[in-house]
Amino acid sequence: MTNVKPVIKKGRKFDQVLAGARTIFLRDGFEGASVDDIAREAKVSKATLYSYFSDKRLLFLEVAAAETRRQADAHQQEMDQQLPPEVMLPVAGRKIFDFITSDFGQAVFRIAVAESARFPELGQHFFDSGPALVRDRLAAYFKSCVERGELYIDDLEFAAEQFADLCKVRAQTCCIFKGECNVSPAERDLVVDGAVGMFLSHYGTRKMSQKKAEIDG
Repeated sequence: MTNVKPVIKKGRKFDQVLAGARTIFLRDGFEGASVDDIAREAKVSKATLYSYFSDKRLLFLEVAAAETRRQADAHQQEMDQQLPPEVMLPVAGRKIFDFITSDFGQAVFRIAVAESARFPELGQHFFDSGPALVRDRLAAYFKSCVERGELYIDDLEFAAEQFADLCKVRAQTCCIFKGECNVSPAERDLVVDGAVGMFLSHYGTRKMSQKKAEIDG
């Protein structure tokens, strides 16, 4: 059976609908959010809402894409390209970890995976606004580290994907299959610090090691 390509209509109240949906989804989660509440929060009729999004899942994925872009942009503003990797990577790693273990992050992941099978273009949209955006931002930072002689990396995008995945070790698996996302700060530090250590042991240079020794005293 051929799937009908989902259409997201843009119009005058599109951003208004998206803002209302974001508030309700973040408050109630995907399952708990009702179309009535979303329409009420967005101050539009249900008919108007459905004219933009024919399905709650489409609306959620659009909110998720906008939210991941917003978080990535906020993180980008906080990232100092001049900071050495042993300082910057723990910060970046904790942000990745916190998002993927959050209720919102898990709901996004599950629905994106489920809907990508039916609607590949939705999966691509989420990938471009989420994982690919994180990858590109990390790769740009790694490039500055390479130019300063702090890292030695041949494939910047591959290294960025490696680091992001290292920051999900154990936690994402437990969230997906066991429903256990209440990770303690100590467990988060174990994962992220381990990711940073493994990454720097592979891509770090002698110059970076000397700088780290100076910082450690």
